[in-house]
Amino acid sequence: MRTLATIAAALAVAASFALSAPASAGTLEDVKARGSLKCIINTGLIGFAFTDANGQWQGFDVDFCRATAAAVLGDPNAVEFVNATGKTRFTLLNSGEGDLLYRNTTVTMSRDADLKLTFLGVNYYDGQGFIVPKSLGISSAHDLDGASVCIQTGTTTELNLADFFRANNISYESVPIETNEEARQTYLAGRCDAYTTDHSGLAATRASFDDPSAHVLLPEIISKEPLGPAVRQGDDEWADVVRWVMTALIEAEEYGITSGNADQLVSGSDNPSVRRILGVEGSYGSFIGLDEEWARRAIKSVGNYGEIFERHLGPNTPIGLERGLNAQWTDGGLLYAYPIR
Repeated sequence: MRTLATIAAALAVAASFALSAPASAGTLEDVKARGSLKCIINTGLIGFAFTDANGQWQGFDVDFCRATAAAVLGDPNAVEFVNATGKTRFTLLNSGEGDLLYRNTTVTMSRDADLKLTFLGVNYYDGQGFIVPKSLGISSAHDLDGASVCIQTGTTTELNLADFFRANNISYESVPIETNEEARQTYLAGRCDAYTTDHSGLAATRASFDDPSAHVLLPEIISKEPLGPAVRQGDDEWADVVRWVMTALIEAEEYGITSGNADQLVSGSDNPSVRRILGVEGSYGSFIGLDEEWARRAIKSVGNYGEIFERHLGPNTPIGLERGLNAQWTDGGLLYAYPIR
């Protein structure tokens, strides 16, 4: 007959094994079986995730979703877009209503460790700023003492805003909103003096105004906002897929692989890095449960990182953003892809 001590010891061993055993989650298999990828995106932000005149989703984050679908399913259009606000995005991901989160989301310790998310790198380096009507005559965020400020709830901007005003011993009135469109309407209606969010989001919002020149982006950047994709914790195989698809798009730009020349370079390049990315050398697809043309499909479907940026956010778009920190490391930026090797 087993004693209580023996039973307790057995339970302790079982618990230890459970903690050390790998998770059995299988999002990759679910996506393949379903034949579509459920990607959580913004409810609407020009440049990042928005619907065009034909009702089709377009944008920087949208293209990363499509690239993932192309790599996994062979079809960049095999995506079901799940719209989320700042408040609902993490619940939708952790409840299984989405497979992947690409929604202007800042990587933070609390989100990674407390909300049980796995972040997979940075696809956009950003920082929080302010926009004000030019008619206010304000040239610095330090002049906002007593101002009313529109701010999206459920975002890192709430704490950043409080920290900035507290550190500078100035006051403000918070005007809470849930979506960027609500912020846009509230700000344009004059119900807040300023709107604060990521600098890229402010530039995108200003581009949608009837008269963008009547509004000023203040020079202060008050935070670090590394934006990147996330999946649920405990599904390492799926995390590897998402991480390496994003990496392939970044590294493709570094080595000059584009949507237009990817097929040509399969037989026309002797560069080992190019050949590995395109699946000509090595068996890297097998490492993540895919075939060897996964990265080539992703690049051909949406282009490399630079193509995506220029198409949706660059100087020749209404948003007009320079690459800045989002340039390749070889051009003075922070983009430094893990090597596919």
